[in-house]
Amino acid sequence: MKKLVIAYSGGLDTSYCAVSLSKQGYDVHAVSVNTGGFSSEEIKKIEENAYKMGVSTYQNINAIHTFYNKVIKYLIFGNVLKNNTYPLSVSAERIIQAIEIVNYAKSIDAKFIAHGSTGAGNDQVRFDMIFQIIAPEIKIITPIRDQNLSRQEEIKYLKDNGINTSWEKAKYSINKGLWGTSVGGEETLTSINPLPETAYPSQLKNTSSEKVTLSFEKGELIAVNNIENNSVKNIEYLNTIASKFGIGRDVHVGDTIVGIKGRVGFEAAAALLIIKAHHLLEKHTLTKWQLQHKEYLANFYGMHLHEGQYLDPVMRNMEAFLQSSQDKVSGVVHITLKPYHFTLDGISSPHDLMNAKFGSYGEINNGWTAEEAKGFIKIFGNQNKIYQQVNQ
Repeated sequence: MKKLVIAYSGGLDTSYCAVSLSKQGYDVHAVSVNTGGFSSEEIKKIEENAYKMGVSTYQNINAIHTFYNKVIKYLIFGNVLKNNTYPLSVSAERIIQAIEIVNYAKSIDAKFIAHGSTGAGNDQVRFDMIFQIIAPEIKIITPIRDQNLSRQEEIKYLKDNGINTSWEKAKYSINKGLWGTSVGGEETLTSINPLPETAYPSQLKNTSSEKVTLSFEKGELIAVNNIENNSVKNIEYLNTIASKFGIGRDVHVGDTIVGIKGRVGFEAAAALLIIKAHHLLEKHTLTKWQLQHKEYLANFYGMHLHEGQYLDPVMRNMEAFLQSSQDKVSGVVHITLKPYHFTLDGISSPHDLMNAKFGSYGEINNGWTAEEAKGFIKIFGNQNKIYQQVNQ
């Protein structure tokens, strides 16, 4: 038989792919990649459904720590928010999922690899590119894209083949992961309507305020409220605290890889808190030139990641810069959580460059004389003065 690995989520599209490809004589091996958001019960249910679809084997790969170490860590170092809004929750996951799936396909000597992406979205680009780069010898099969199937056609096919699972479409599509949850619905298909409160998976439960401290060491989150743990556990713990306040909700408007505009809702309480807290700590501990150069490099990093260019060597170059910039980004950030928002109260760090012994901004000068200040200002403006006088 023709050995094939399918990127299997358990949804309608990948279920159709599994059944139809099995019927065509492929030896189908289903793989899911856990980048956060899956409970053990949910994984078990996906496995049970996969075997109902006729697959030979099912494998769930736990890549949560890989996702953090390979991607999330650098998104934090770069304070990456696409279009100043979106923490790349889902697009970042897809990169790691694609790499894990194609490496698994190579490990079992599969000659074919399949996914359930349509021809209208970003995921088809990310999956195909990474599959082609890592394993050009493996043929990619995409039934949903190639056959341009409607949802109703897929459901009819499955029922005709004895798969009578309920495929009633949920009003909102939810994709949960370690770095956030995406929310799609009829409102996000238009430009005017917001998502309703009920669309978000975490509802407001805490209407008071709460103090939180985030401790960073060399740019990585090492403790929440002085409770030390690995960064993955800290992200998960912070999310349980902050999501009760309804924090981290927004709707992202962006340019897709295929050239159309798109909207998606998201909920990423921990991601937004960590990025904003980390950025504040950097403002205190990095020089103005470090901050300036980090900003545009991080913007490029986020864009390339979003568009599936993770395997380009320039990404390793930018990661090296981002990593080296974090040497002095250590300290504690103090935050107040409130319903639907938060405030960054301040930081404490041994590397804080806002050091009183060198003077207080706009108040007291300890570092130079009045005459030195006047001389500096005269020379600092000299080039502009010459230009204006010559060209007046």
